[in-house]
Amino acid sequence: MREIRVESWEELNEKLFEDSWVAHLGRFRSNFAFRGLSHASYRLKTSLSRLGGRYGELESHLLRNFRKYAHRNAERRDSLWEWLSLAQHHGLPTRLLDWTFSPFVALHFVTAAVEHFNVDGVVWCIDFVRLKDALPPSLRSMLEEEGSNVFTVDMLDRGAGSLQAFQNLSPNQFVAFFEPPSLDDRIINQFALFSVMSNAESMLDDWLEKHIHLAKRIVIPAELKWEVRDKLDQANINERVLFPGLDGLSFWLKRHYAPRQNALPGL
Repeated sequence: MREIRVESWEELNEKLFEDSWVAHLGRFRSNFAFRGLSHASYRLKTSLSRLGGRYGELESHLLRNFRKYAHRNAERRDSLWEWLSLAQHHGLPTRLLDWTFSPFVALHFVTAAVEHFNVDGVVWCIDFVRLKDALPPSLRSMLEEEGSNVFTVDMLDRGAGSLQAFQNLSPNQFVAFFEPPSLDDRIINQFALFSVMSNAESMLDDWLEKHIHLAKRIVIPAELKWEVRDKLDQANINERVLFPGLDGLSFWLKRHYAPRQNALPGL
């Protein structure tokens, strides 16, 4: 896939918003979902895959027990996709990956950890509009009928009520993007969406190697990270906004007021 290494804040913005002009609307509307990582070498690994071992066999057990014990603290309708969203949101290992419609939110996650400012970061960008052509026909038809580019949990419930049914929609591996329900202000403020692979053991970056026209990687050099971080703070893209509450406020204040020379030796 295409990899772009930027050298300035201006070039970074140009590449993040590249091809977003929609002539027939006369508006800028990006077709990309963004995921920011502090290390350019990091893969698109799900929290489920990080368990290691035969993690695919653990997925149903994790979700079943989450639903069993979470009922006391969560009022959710009996929807697989709502439960899966809730589980991902609260840290349960799942096959989902977090993405955002906002390139600046993605940049926050590239630059949130100052201890990683000595390595290059990356923003992964996937064209979720062109991605529709790689979906099973039943899911593609559903998006066309709705006039939508990504799914909601309601749409996925109609298309596949279980993960096995989702996988059985096609003999080929595929990936879908869906917007989670507005569980709290964190989901809303992060302009979040999730990707889900048809097979729990599939790696999204492996799949993208076979569909290179759907994605690009924008590499942010280590020496550019401080400028990006400071300008995001000035634009009010920070932990206080993206993680509403006292924890987010404390993380923001701790990072914002820490002397730069104490963040990393030699910086």
